Amino acid sequence: MPLTHRKDLGLLALRLGAGGVLLAHGSQKLFGWFGGAGIEGTARGMEHMGFLPGRESAIAAGLGEAGGGALLALGLATPAAGAAAAGAMAGAAAVHAPAGFFAQGGGFEYPAFLGFVAACLGLSGPGRFSLDHATRHRLDRPATVVMAFALSAAAATVVLSRRAATLAAAEASGPDTDSRTA
Repeated sequence: MPLTHRKDLGLLALRLGAGGVLLAHGSQKLFGWFGGAGIEGTARGMEHMGFLPGRESAIAAGLGEAGGGALLALGLATPAAGAAAAGAMAGAAAVHAPAGFFAQGGGFEYPAFLGFVAACLGLSGPGRFSLDHATRHRLDRPATVVMAFALSAAAATVVLSRRAATLAAAEASGPDTDSRTA
């Protein structure tokens, strides 16, 4: 097997694995599948974590994970898929950051790694065994990479800044008036 085909097979395996995990996590948020809370439960959780409004935050996180994961697995619009999933994982990593790095202690290791893998796939491209390749990379152009990652970074910055402000306001008002915590 030629070396390029081995790399394409490796990218396919990585896309299927990471995309599948992201799709499952997003499906928990959106549909309540795999033991998830669904939109309403996720919305309450998002509000508790300082993401307001909760329902819109739950939909955005679910779509970033499920949509980004599905597109990564298919290798379709790979830059946008990787950027969307990485942006969603930035929010998840921020929630877990106060617990440190390692997942065993509730830290941000796992969402950071998923976001890193999604970003790397979005930057590297999906490889030969993908829908992007089959469509002659119509949705996988250099300008798409720049635009997708710039928009994702801007959106994550705005969302995380708003969350920080919400948490600071809740802390300033005291625990008796608002129970939101990270």
